[in-house]
Amino acid sequence: MYSAAQYTNFFISYLENQIIDKEPKNLYNPIAYIMSLGGKRLRPTLTLLTTEFFGTDYKLALPAALAIEIFHNSSLIHDDIIDEDPIRRGKATVHKKWNTNIAILSGDAMIILTYEYLLNYDPNLAKDLIKAVNKMGIKVCEGQTLDVDFETRQDVTVSEYLKMIKYKTGALIAASMKMGAIIAQTSQENCDLIYDFGINIGLAFQLQDDYLDLFGDTPTFGRRLGGDIISNKKTYLYFKALEIATESEKEVLERLYAVRLEDNTNKIKTITDLFLKSGVPNATQESIKKYTFKASKILDKINIEEDKKKLLREFAESLIGRRV
Repeated sequence: MYSAAQYTNFFISYLENQIIDKEPKNLYNPIAYIMSLGGKRLRPTLTLLTTEFFGTDYKLALPAALAIEIFHNSSLIHDDIIDEDPIRRGKATVHKKWNTNIAILSGDAMIILTYEYLLNYDPNLAKDLIKAVNKMGIKVCEGQTLDVDFETRQDVTVSEYLKMIKYKTGALIAASMKMGAIIAQTSQENCDLIYDFGINIGLAFQLQDDYLDLFGDTPTFGRRLGGDIISNKKTYLYFKALEIATESEKEVLERLYAVRLEDNTNKIKTITDLFLKSGVPNATQESIKKYTFKASKILDKINIEEDKKKLLREFAESLIGRRV
């Protein structure tokens, strides 16, 4: 097996040779644009890595890896419209660079392209891959709907938030890994185990993302510390604080998350201080450890070489242990 970074590079090389240059340009240029913005390429990397984890050449998984990345980016286009976000990875979002109608159409076309790439496989394999994508796609839509609902609800619990990110983030990561297992034609038990591993890694990954938005190191290009607070995005930190804070602290939180300000300096400081006083950062890290541990125990159940397990563990730990 190769390193995770090598699998990422293999995918990027494949992606660069798959750019669509068709008419109408207004439909396909936004697709090329969003796919060129980079990102971690986490999901396709996991598809390639998992394929070789179960003993099959990663090259066979390249179309599926591209399919999952296209689907992921289509969801980002639609998410940005829903959230009215102007920036994605330091660049203008598709609906801002073009317009909302074009963004919706390009995002829809990307979902169809997802299935086009899966049809590169023989019918039985394609059927299993499409079933995995369908299950994942429904979960992502359910998670996004819950996320939208949470914006106007005042009674959301921590467990409900965890369910939402399990669907919206965990399902994509889990499906990416299960697709690799399907291509490798491993047992149904292994497919189920690697899916469960991905769910728990996805939960830990999203919780770490929530944590780093406020408590990370120097922000990366296109990202600012406290961005979730500025946009009033309610993450695990917010819901955990509501669970353990005093009544007066809850009132402050709810009030600050209900307003948009030109200068957010005091808002970020007040909320940060409240989170620290309530012990939210430590509680978040404990939850991250819990899901990481659960993922590790699931990996133990897979009957495969220890050096392969070690690579997968190290990659998962690098994602969850990142500081930016």
